[in-house]
Amino acid sequence: MSDATLTADSIDTQAGVRRACVASFIQKQGALIVLVLLCVVAAFRYDNFLTEANLQNILRQNSMLALVALGMTFVILTGGIDLSVGSFVALAGVIAANLAGQGTIVALLAAVAATTALGLVNGAVISKARIQPFVVTLAMMIAARGLALIATGETAVRVNSLNQGFTWLGRGTIFELSVGSINIELYVPVLIALIAYLIGWFVLNHTRFGRHTFALGDNEEAARLMGLNVGRVTLGVYALSGALAGLAGVILASRLGAGQPTEGVGWELDAIAAVVVGGTLLTGGKGGVGATIIGVLLLGVILNMIKAEGLSSWWQLVLRGAFLLAVVVVQNRLNSRKK
Repeated sequence: MSDATLTADSIDTQAGVRRACVASFIQKQGALIVLVLLCVVAAFRYDNFLTEANLQNILRQNSMLALVALGMTFVILTGGIDLSVGSFVALAGVIAANLAGQGTIVALLAAVAATTALGLVNGAVISKARIQPFVVTLAMMIAARGLALIATGETAVRVNSLNQGFTWLGRGTIFELSVGSINIELYVPVLIALIAYLIGWFVLNHTRFGRHTFALGDNEEAARLMGLNVGRVTLGVYALSGALAGLAGVILASRLGAGQPTEGVGWELDAIAAVVVGGTLLTGGKGGVGATIIGVLLLGVILNMIKAEGLSSWWQLVLRGAFLLAVVVVQNRLNSRKK
């Protein structure tokens, strides 16, 4: 083989390595770059975008979706999907609203326990019966929504205004800080989401369960051969997804002052969108909670900008769906370039 041929091969190899590095960087940091750019554009276009009230509104409105998306992250990292979380949000809200008079702790624990149990059912059927997660969680989505509607007679369950401990979960603040003319308030739903993400990050990156979650999504058969208990990991991620969806439902009912059996419709798609937009692969094995929180904030900023433009809710759905599709296409292209 001539020196010219060797040089050409070396150049091609170096170019391929550079392309792979660029693709990896875009996949990991692309959502953050887009988020920063959108914030810059919004700051120049809308006078009230950077106001304290608007920024707090973005955080508060997306704190519950962030919890659902956190659970979805664990599921997708294993290569699965959970379509039942939106119905779990509604069911948990209904249960919590019904039990709010018994005390906040009772209402919270009962609602989260119910959705965790249903999440365990999802995981058990998927792992034992070897049925696709899409089918299992779709069936559970329908069943859980039906339970919420049956339990309420298709009407909202109002929370007594005297139950201030319960309403504090969705509307309360931890502290208020005034810096000049700026008032900074830390709302309870935002704090809960932050704590949940810190715990989720630690679990994924510093525990055996987290390592097994990545291993299962990377290659299930290889994980089995290495002795990993696939069934136990599957049960764990779906139970966690159910629990976090239940927690989000309780906070939503607290914020609204009622348990709505029709709430949470489409939340499963928003959660999937946030996870994928953040950079976690739908095929599993790569991603993390840091990527998900960026995806949640990115979708929140986009929704905020859409509302500022005065577009109808129908156009919001169209644009968000198109954005998700574009991200998936780009993600696939980047993966092929890395290979």
